[in-house]
Amino acid sequence: LFFMAANVLEEDSMEQDIESPVAIHQPKLPKQAREDLPKNLNKECAKRKIQRYVRKDGKCNVHHGNVRETYRYLTDIFTTLVDLKWRFNLLIFVMVYTVTWLFFGMIWWLIAYMRGDMDHIGDSTWTPCVSNLNGFVSAFLFSIETETTIGYGYRVITDKCPEGIVLLLVQSVLGSIVNAFMVGCMFVKISQPKKRAETLVFSTNAVISMRDGKLCLMFRVGDLRNSHIVEASIRAKLIKSKQTKEGEFIPLNQTDINVGYYTGDDRLFLVSPLIISHEINQQSPFWEISKAQLPKEELEIVVILEGMVEATGMTCQARSSYITSEILWGYRFTPVLTLEDGFYEVDYNSFHETYETNTPVYSAKELAEMASRAELPLTWSVSSKLDQHAELETEEEEKNQEDQSERNGDVANLENESKV
Repeated sequence: LFFMAANVLEEDSMEQDIESPVAIHQPKLPKQAREDLPKNLNKECAKRKIQRYVRKDGKCNVHHGNVRETYRYLTDIFTTLVDLKWRFNLLIFVMVYTVTWLFFGMIWWLIAYMRGDMDHIGDSTWTPCVSNLNGFVSAFLFSIETETTIGYGYRVITDKCPEGIVLLLVQSVLGSIVNAFMVGCMFVKISQPKKRAETLVFSTNAVISMRDGKLCLMFRVGDLRNSHIVEASIRAKLIKSKQTKEGEFIPLNQTDINVGYYTGDDRLFLVSPLIISHEINQQSPFWEISKAQLPKEELEIVVILEGMVEATGMTCQARSSYITSEILWGYRFTPVLTLEDGFYEVDYNSFHETYETNTPVYSAKELAEMASRAELPLTWSVSSKLDQHAELETEEEEKNQEDQSERNGDVANLENESKV
């Protein structure tokens, strides 16, 4: 049964991956055949569609293939059962109870058959192991009554059957274990916080525009429920392939995107929709990306919202992602919060709406260089003026010294002429 659960889990994960959009790989062709293909087909192959790492609904678009160590699923059978779909979970739930009832019912019937109770049905002088047990069906019903502790009182075990007493103890203990395991599995399955993430929404698009004189990448998050997410925090990752200086190629390299970690802005009080902002500075991976270069980039932004569900205290995580076609340059989000009579109202009809605004098409690096160049002529003019003042002062001092020396020379000549 456990091996069946592991196989079902593997088939379930494969089914989920089949449902997800997967890029269709073209068959490998020889070089000559590739060159003989039509130009339009070559162009289509060249334009590779960006494959999502995380889908918009938060599910990771990754399939774990060639897992040979399947025994690891059995070492954590509880989590294996919880991760199964509901139809498989209910099937295993019914199968476990049915198999245990049938197994112990068969043992009760064998005990009665080996003791000869079947040959003395209706004999008042014979003391059977279980009263009123006259076949396999009655043994099966007695097994159900024993394991579920129903106790109708019609079929009871007698004190003349020591093997039946031992079996009664074994079935009671194993029945309690099965109940604790399966009921606990169903309880965790029902109270899983995955469905709570369905009411945590992310904006369809991310935007890039100016905020406080700085170029920023922004997206919006909101909570549809009145019960809030406690200790909510937001994180963002840039998924992009990378090649190191040594020539090593790292597919789907993950880079942190700062959304207020050092200032505490990543810890949210998510009562109304919030706009999460990432300042594009020198530490940002978008430092050198301009509006014209953005569509050419093959990247994906994964945003992760975590927190505890206020009603249950369980940790909840909601995810979404943005590819380059979903990042709008030069737009802002439409306000959704309005002040009514004594309360604030959130209009979720405008949650995903944006409007265009004046935004430079240059990258943050180019804007910083332009700003520095605009400041340089001012500094040069001031320094040049100071230098000019200094040169004028030195020239005047030199002229004064020359005039003074000339006057001193004339006075000396006059004195010599008067002496003569």
